[in-house]
Amino acid sequence: MSIIEWIYSAGVDIAGHRLSLMETIGIGFGLASAVGGMLRKVWAWPVGIVGNAILFFVYIGVTLGVDDKAPLFGQSGRQIFFIITSLYGWRRWRQVKRRRTSGGEHAITPRWATVAERVGLAVTMALGVVVVQQVFAVLGAGWPAPRWYFWADAWIFMGSLLATYAMARGWNEFWLIWIGVDLVGVPLLWHSGYLPTAVLYAVYAAFVLYGFVVWLRASRTERPDGEPVDGRATVAN
Repeated sequence: MSIIEWIYSAGVDIAGHRLSLMETIGIGFGLASAVGGMLRKVWAWPVGIVGNAILFFVYIGVTLGVDDKAPLFGQSGRQIFFIITSLYGWRRWRQVKRRRTSGGEHAITPRWATVAERVGLAVTMALGVVVVQQVFAVLGAGWPAPRWYFWADAWIFMGSLLATYAMARGWNEFWLIWIGVDLVGVPLLWHSGYLPTAVLYAVYAAFVLYGFVVWLRASRTERPDGEPVDGRATVAN
């Protein structure tokens, strides 16, 4: 057995399902990044990038001849875009934090997106899903996947990309987009045999709701430089 095969095969069997060590480590980094994002810490971005890199190889294991699960090209492809978007978010949060006059502990102050920004998100999501599902269908799934599979994978791909971008901008809507991703992502991952990731997404859905409340409160109680404003004002970065 090669080192690569060992890395992919390492894990334990729980209730008849294989808990992959590599997958577990990857989603662990993802969860740590989500916590950092909720706390508005700059380190959330590099931690997330590490998790993205690990999960990229998890989802295409079968194409390397070391895994027998259904390859999720949409899931693996979005890890690449996650890394690109995360580099932007990392840079932006660092810049915003340096500009904050109070030197507070948080990198940004959350806010609601404007009407124009919301329209931009909605249009990009709709057009992106239509285009991406067609691309995925042409590429194929490596197995006789039904048509709904490509639509679901495209929804997850675009939703995840836009959620990461919205997080970089400091918009409260990013938590709501993640809820939409989870509603499709959990069933798809479970169906495809990625059980640890499916369970994480289910747990993450509850965490997302809590994170949304935390950011919503911050958007109502902080100035751009981190100072409270009587719990009422909502400000833009």
